[in-house]
Amino acid sequence: MVEGPSDFEDLLSDMVRKETKPPIAVLAYTKEAPVRTILYPFAEYSPEYQAIQWCHNHHVTCRFIDLPSETFLAIPECGMQEAEGEECRMNVYEQLDQQSGEDGHDTFWERVMEQAGSIEAYHMGANSFGANIRSLTAGRENDWAETVLREAYMRQQIKKAVDSGIEPENIVVVTGSYHVEGLKSWQEADEDLSKMPKVGANHTLMPYSYYRLSTRAGYGAGNKAPAYYALLWEGLKKGEPMYAVYSYLIRLAKYQREKGNPISSASVIEAVRLAMSLASLRGGTIASLRDLRDAAQTCIGEGSVSNIILATADTEIGTTIGALPDGVSRTSIQEDFYRQLKDLKLEKYRELTAQDLMLDLRENRRVSSEKSAFMDLHRSFFLHRLRVIQVSFAQQQAVNQDNATWSEHWVVRWSPEAEIELVESALKGDTIDGAASFAMKERVENAAKMGDIALVIEDACCCGMEKAVGYATAALQKMAVDAASVEDLAKTAQRLSVVIQYGNIRRIDAKPLEPILKQLFYRACLILESACVCDDAASKAVLTAVEQLNSVELAHDFLAHEEWIKVLNNISERDDLNTKLSGFAAAILLERGNMNTQQLRTEVSRRLSKGIPADLGAGWFEGLAMKNRYALIARLSLWESLNDYLVTLDDEEFKRALVFLRRAFADFSAVEKDQIAENLGEILGLNGQEVSEVVNAVLDESAQQMIEGLDDFDFDL
Repeated sequence: MVEGPSDFEDLLSDMVRKETKPPIAVLAYTKEAPVRTILYPFAEYSPEYQAIQWCHNHHVTCRFIDLPSETFLAIPECGMQEAEGEECRMNVYEQLDQQSGEDGHDTFWERVMEQAGSIEAYHMGANSFGANIRSLTAGRENDWAETVLREAYMRQQIKKAVDSGIEPENIVVVTGSYHVEGLKSWQEADEDLSKMPKVGANHTLMPYSYYRLSTRAGYGAGNKAPAYYALLWEGLKKGEPMYAVYSYLIRLAKYQREKGNPISSASVIEAVRLAMSLASLRGGTIASLRDLRDAAQTCIGEGSVSNIILATADTEIGTTIGALPDGVSRTSIQEDFYRQLKDLKLEKYRELTAQDLMLDLRENRRVSSEKSAFMDLHRSFFLHRLRVIQVSFAQQQAVNQDNATWSEHWVVRWSPEAEIELVESALKGDTIDGAASFAMKERVENAAKMGDIALVIEDACCCGMEKAVGYATAALQKMAVDAASVEDLAKTAQRLSVVIQYGNIRRIDAKPLEPILKQLFYRACLILESACVCDDAASKAVLTAVEQLNSVELAHDFLAHEEWIKVLNNISERDDLNTKLSGFAAAILLERGNMNTQQLRTEVSRRLSKGIPADLGAGWFEGLAMKNRYALIARLSLWESLNDYLVTLDDEEFKRALVFLRRAFADFSAVEKDQIAENLGEILGLNGQEVSEVVNAVLDESAQQMIEGLDDFDFDL
């Protein structure tokens, strides 16, 4: 009998298959949202796993006897766990650490139990350890009510086995030492457990990892150094007590050598000797993990733990992950995930170590089959669908490559967390395609803005899901009838523009989106001018919208070009709008060739003339300087006008102007500042190089304080 949920017995046959490679875990999860999960991990050296294997090999009946998972998952709902947290248990462990004189109870356990000279000594030590913890925590833990219920249920299962005719001496219970005292005595209250809380639940097997075991997540099983304990287990099987000592230091030295750090055999030998000496000084007979770490730090790390920190992590935790054969008990979405991994030749990326994956979405004409020709495109569809259902198997990275619409960069890394997220997605669909479709439909139904739906359309295009594109497009058409802000219109237009431009490479027909984009763009043109009547804070969002709309118009020749230029001219010329936005509109017109030198000169003389308030004049220049800087720098007349304008300002107005100008020039490069300095030198009759040195010089403390004081300048009149 093994401590573990009693409804897991159907998984026993899969757990003992030859192809099953620990670490593995059983994941139980609720059938309805919100999804709650709990994990039951097993390493090869786990007593529970070894007991299950022994029973299988010797044809002995094996049963799980703990509460079924449907009850475990219902416990948080019924309030059986107090809100005080784990403080009580942690305080007890701290007391045990102090009493044992070790650096932690793991070291105490290793010296007393793992290095026990006989089975009897091991049992005595484990029972004493569990009894001591129980005496200090019973009734005071936050989950004590759960513990009482669990032990009552396990006692009931033991009694049922005895009542069925099995002799007590033929029953072995594999459980944590904490529960030994609780399982010894039968209580009458154990008869009635019919009122246990329950919730609909399923369970599945999944691969696990040593890294996840080291966090002691889920059921609380595991330890801080699973790879090291695997060495202890190997030594126990071989009957070689020193196996872990030698193997630990040899592997650590090997890691250091592979990373370019020369470690001699003499250093390893000295580390073994030092570790054994430390063990003797601390009352042990064989070096513990603590002794090995200290010896490695001294003899291999030259006294610094930082020199071996990566090596110890690799040696103590490692990157081992488990494996399950095809056909084991999995959810349908897990089966679909692993099938697609195989079909898309991504199985090698099912590793704990992050790996780069570069995709070329274009057709590969050098291969004969269509499947191979579009392999990377289908990989992209698969990874984007996982992203949409929030399975963290792969993370997309930015690609700094011109016109790289066909290129994608992903960082791929498998983790137990990704497997859990995959199982949680089973409520959305039986396949990854179905779950992604459900998730996007749900987002469309809950969308509050057009931009939210446009993002779904963009995601659906990335996923290669044309039906989802159609569904979201229909919803967008309905929402487009209602009023919307220019920011929402611009954001939506930009996302639709991306899909229309690059839909072909993903084999998506984006033609139905063109009429919607026309409609949204025209509406944005109609309301953009009124949106420019705003303060400086609100102008940031409007400026972004103007930039987005301009990019969209440049990308598509079917949009209202003349209307757009007319709107930009109006914004540029009007005096009752936010001057920063007027300056930005002028910058766009100049960049597009729709404003000539004479028109710019006229606008500059009007905006930077004597009597214009500093926040209006300098604000306009800030907007103008946000685009096409080289063209502006080349126009000496512009800088002459700016200089003449600043000279007319009094001290207070000049301070106000400095705030805007400081912001305007903040993103200018050193080269651009040098070119401006040359202009100023020519205007002021000074040497351009000397002016450049002054402009680019590091400010002294007093000047820096004066500039920082401008941040707090009061704009209220």
